[in-house]
Amino acid sequence: MTGRKIPGEYLDGYDRILTEVAATGRRLTRDEIASRRLLGEQAADAGFGLRELVSAHLTAARGSWPQAPGSADGALAAVHQVIDAFAEGYERAQRLAVRQEEAARREFIDDLLYGRSDLGRLAERAERFGLRLSHAHAVAVAQGTAAYEEGDPVPRQVERALISRFGDRSILLTTKDGRLLCIAPGHQDEVLAYFAKHAYAATDGGRVAVGRPQHGPGGVVQSYEEALNTLEMAERLDLDDPVLRAADLLVYPVLTRDRQAMADLVHNTLGPLTAARGGAQPLLETLTTYFDCGCVAAEAARRLTLSVRALTYRLERIHKLTGANPADPAHRYMLQTAVIGARLLDWPASEV
Repeated sequence: MTGRKIPGEYLDGYDRILTEVAATGRRLTRDEIASRRLLGEQAADAGFGLRELVSAHLTAARGSWPQAPGSADGALAAVHQVIDAFAEGYERAQRLAVRQEEAARREFIDDLLYGRSDLGRLAERAERFGLRLSHAHAVAVAQGTAAYEEGDPVPRQVERALISRFGDRSILLTTKDGRLLCIAPGHQDEVLAYFAKHAYAATDGGRVAVGRPQHGPGGVVQSYEEALNTLEMAERLDLDDPVLRAADLLVYPVLTRDRQAMADLVHNTLGPLTAARGGAQPLLETLTTYFDCGCVAAEAARRLTLSVRALTYRLERIHKLTGANPADPAHRYMLQTAVIGARLLDWPASEV
C-alpha cells in the first residue's frame, strides 16, 4: 500500500541504536535484531510497501547521523544491519501471507469443485477470487502426459497467456488432480477457447475438454464433471480431436444412461463375433474403422492396411456371424450403436 506516511512506531529505537553503535563500534545485539525483524513483520501486516519503509529508515538515519570524527563507518554498518533485519522480518511476513492465501485458495477450489460447502457461504468466498457464482460458468480441463501442480512452469505459462490476452476478467486458473482447469463466465466462450489452444500447446499435445455453461453455485461442479466425463469418453472412444466440447458429445451420455440396456445390445448384437478365429477384437476394429470412415470401404481398407477385397471379406464374415449387414442402412444404425457401446463399455476386454 503506497502513499501513506510511515508511522514512527516502525522506527522505534532506531535513532538510539544508530547513536550507540556509531559511538562504540559494536554490532547490533541479538535482541535489537529481533526487534527490527518484529517491526518489519508488523509493517508488512499493516500493508506498507518495503520501498517506502526503507526510504523512511534512510531519512531517519540522515536526521540522526553522528557528527563525531570516524563514526561514519560504524553508523553505516548499523543502518545496514537494521534495514537487513527489518527487511528479513518483512519478507517473512509476506511469505507467510502468501502461504495462507494459497491455502485459502486451494481450500476454496476444493470446496467449489466437490460442492461440499454451504452454497451461500461458497458464493461469498468466490467473490474474493473474482467469481460471481450467481452467474453461469463453464469449466475447461486440460490433461497432459504429466501431472501438474500450481506453480509449475506449464500452469504459469498458460496463466501468463490468459492474463496478457484478457486481463482479470473473472477468470480462475488452477490445477486439480494433476490437470489444468480454467473457470470462466459462461458467456465468454473465447476465454475457454484461448485456454484450450494454449493448454494444448503447453502440455505438448494433451487433450482439453470443455463443459457446458451451468448456472448457480453448483454450476461450476456440473460443468467440471461434464468436462471430466468428456475426457474419459474421449479416451474410451479413442477420439483424435485435441479439444472436445461436452455439448458436441451429448449423444454418448444418452446412449450409456441405461447401462444394462446398452450391455444387452452389445452382447446380443456383437457377442457372436467372439466365435470368429482370432476372437472379436479384429472384427470389432474393422467395424469401428468402417463406420468412422463413413462406410467408405476403400478408405477403411487403407486405414486398416488391408486390401479392399480383404475388408469386404471381413464385412461378410460379420454379416454371417451376427445376421446384420454393415452395408445395409437398415442394419447399420443398430451395429454402429452397438460398436459405440462396446467402446464405452470396453468390450470385449471386460464382460458386459
